[in-house]
Order: sequence, then C-alpha cells, then structure tokens
Amino acid sequence: MGRFSVVTMTDAAAERVRSVMAAQGEDAVGIRVGVKKGGCAGMEYTIEIARDTKVGEDMTEHEGARVFVAPEAVLFLLGTQMDYEETTLRSGFVFKNPNQTSACGCGESVELRPASGMATA
Repeated sequence: MGRFSVVTMTDAAAERVRSVMAAQGEDAVGIRVGVKKGGCAGMEYTIEIARDTKVGEDMTEHEGARVFVAPEAVLFLLGTQMDYEETTLRSGFVFKNPNQTSACGCGESVELRPASGMATA
C-alpha cells in the first residue's frame, strides 16, 4: 500500500461520509472535496457527492468511506485531515489544513497557499 494520501479522514469523518453515501443511493461512490475562490479570506472548501471518478483526482479510503480530491485542489489540500464535528451551533466537516494561513471570522472561508516544495504543473 504505502501510497501517500493527499487528505486523511478521522473515524468521525469516515462515519459521516458513509452515511452520506448510503443516503444518496448506490450511484454515490463517495464525496469530492475541492477549493474555489470566494469568501472574505479568499478561498472556500467545496464538498459534493461523487457519482463517478475523474481522471487525475486523488482518492482516500478509510473504513469504506471514499473521498476524492479534485486535481486542481491537491496542492492546497496536501496533508489535510478531514474531521466531522457536531456542536450546539453547527455540524459539518472540518478541515485541519497545514496550508491554511488564515481564516475569516465566520469560518466559512480560508486563505490557502500551495504546499511548499511541490512542483506546479
């Protein structure tokens, strides 16, 4: 195995991904994580249901849960741990990202830099 995964998942995140996949039916193969420009800090994480695999994307599997990382997001998500938290005020996926340099006050957008030492194509 020994392959390095761009994103890792906690047990709580894997459990949530599995329940999302189950709720979506048999054509859901996992969830896809990416980044897009937006928000007050510059970038936002995106999450969508993956119904197929795309060329060039990275896939992480943990306890039957699959997360696909969009190719254009790999450098921004390298080394990120995906968690799932439920608090009194919100519930959702949380990203512990070493490439994050700052976040806005509402926590909806972040400032990300590409992982250092990686050649950009």
